[in-house]
Amino acid sequence: MSLFIKDAYAQAANTAPQGGSGLLMNLLPFIVVFVLMYFLLIRPQTKRAKEHRKMVEALAVGDEIVTNGGMLGKVTKVEEQFLTVEIAQGVEIKLQRQAVGQVLPKGTMKSA
Repeated sequence: MSLFIKDAYAQAANTAPQGGSGLLMNLLPFIVVFVLMYFLLIRPQTKRAKEHRKMVEALAVGDEIVTNGGMLGKVTKVEEQFLTVEIAQGVEIKLQRQAVGQVLPKGTMKSA
């Protein structure tokens, strides 16, 4: 039978202590993965959220915007949580400030 199956032999236990460097070497892959996740995912997302928050706080009457849904309009009234946006002549909608996706340069609506 030992022709096809190799015999298993017990190995002597390693009794030497590994010390502090063994723990560090075991945790090093987790630390590297966390650092990569921070710089590739977490940091850019928080930076983008901060820029969006600044843009929403700076909205004023007369700004031309695009909503997250893709609607183009001009801000006619600014409240604490909501905006009134004119999307066509005589047609106004009310939406949350956070629903603004982008502020357009002045005169964009005339060319659209």
